[in-house]
Formats: sequence, C-alpha cells, structure tokens
Amino acid sequence: MRVLLELLRIICIFGILGGVLGGILDVFYDNFVGPETTAYRWLGFVAILVFLFVHYRNHWQFSGWYKGKGREKLSTLVTRMLLVISIILVIAPTFIDVIRRG
Repeated sequence: MRVLLELLRIICIFGILGGVLGGILDVFYDNFVGPETTAYRWLGFVAILVFLFVHYRNHWQFSGWYKGKGREKLSTLVTRMLLVISIILVIAPTFIDVIRRG
C-alpha cells in the first residue's frame, strides 16, 4: 500500500509542479523569446521534468511513504550534470531561434 501511495504522490508532484513550472516557462518564452520558439518549447518542458527528478531523488523521496530499498541520493556529479543539462534545455529554444534567424 505504501508503494501505491508513493506513486500517487510522485504523480501529483510531477503533475502539479510540472504544470505550474511549465506555465511559468511558457509565459517566459512568450514574453521574452517570442512565439517563434513554439516548435522547440518541449525542450524546456523536458528540462522541468529533469529538474523535478533530481529534486525528488535528492530530497522528496526521504519524506514520503515508501521506506524500502533503493532510497539513495544521486551522486554530486550526477546531480550537477543533470542540473546543467536542465539549464541548457531551458535556454536551448532561445538559441535555436537565434540560429534559425541568423
């Protein structure tokens, strides 16, 4: 039962926070980058999922219902690499648009 509750918790965290952060990112792209990036905005949304994954593995999994095996933090190297990839993915639509116009 704890596993199902934890899965429901993960779905809610990713769904709600992913939706809110995705909405913020969408407004950012509309206001600062322009509507030309519509075809590449999915990169930013993948970045949000990567960010939430890192945050879940390093913080939220230890406050949930599941207490079984496999509860480890990501290593510092993996955490940094995933966060850098996430940042690159967030700004990628801007650079793709600049290169396309160029």
